[in-house]
Amino acid sequence: MIKFYPTVKALFVVTFMLVLASAAQAQATRTWVSGVGDDVNPCSRTAPCKTFAGAISKTAKDGEISVLDPGGYGAVTITKSIYINGTHGAGYGSIIASLVNGVIINITDVNDIRKAVRLRALDINGASTGINGVSILAANQVFIEDSVIDGFTGDGTNSGMGIRMATANTCNLYVSDTMIHKNVKGIRVASNAGFAAADIKNCNIENNSQIGVEAASANSFVVVEGTRLAKNLTAGVTASVSNSNLTARECVFAHNGIAISAGSGQVKALSNHLIFNDTGFGGSTGNIQTDGQNRNVGNTVPGAPGGGLVTVH
Repeated sequence: MIKFYPTVKALFVVTFMLVLASAAQAQATRTWVSGVGDDVNPCSRTAPCKTFAGAISKTAKDGEISVLDPGGYGAVTITKSIYINGTHGAGYGSIIASLVNGVIINITDVNDIRKAVRLRALDINGASTGINGVSILAANQVFIEDSVIDGFTGDGTNSGMGIRMATANTCNLYVSDTMIHKNVKGIRVASNAGFAAADIKNCNIENNSQIGVEAASANSFVVVEGTRLAKNLTAGVTASVSNSNLTARECVFAHNGIAISAGSGQVKALSNHLIFNDTGFGGSTGNIQTDGQNRNVGNTVPGAPGGGLVTVH
């Protein structure tokens, strides 16, 4: 037995390593979901899964989940770098998020160097009872592209956002070619420490019951460019707290309560169109700097950037 024990020990170690290798191989770089799939499947092209939640456990870090055909793929919590591609053509990735968050991003693994998530071509529907469309709790970079997010309700701080960034550390958010409407707030950007940075381009943010885009913490830096902000009842954009920063460039603001509000923060308004809003420029203790090229016409109250006179160019 004394001579046999090392052999048994060696066999145990080899078996254990093989099990680990098998588990690693079970996670594919690319997985697939289908409306007629099954989460017991390996999520391959020919044996797809049915939900994003079912596929993500079988997808390797930095891998991709792709949609094969139209379907509702359910809410998902993301804890590793990944790309979820709703695709175009045959595919259509829908998430019905009644009473829940559509997507939660919470990447805290120190071994995940990138901590990056990309969401593309998704329709995230809160059905008028959802908590948040995309809730970002921890990540380095989040990309949201060519998607639709609507129907989320709540208090406008913890819930009710199309996109909510509420991180404990620095995070960068990039939103492009996306429609965000019928929420309490379209996008709210905040961080407890570090910087909260968001670049929002070529989006439609409309018909939200409070605010279209909010820079909501100190050291938040938000840039909104080439975007339409319409019928957001409180304000199109605002920098709501001291030391928050927001820049709006070449955007169209129409039918909002206040088009561009400084709130208590700092706002730069560069070459925007402010048309048929209740108030053009507004805010409380903050300051609005302009390039003198904003078109401020047809508003019930033009408002005054930085306390100065408004010139209609």
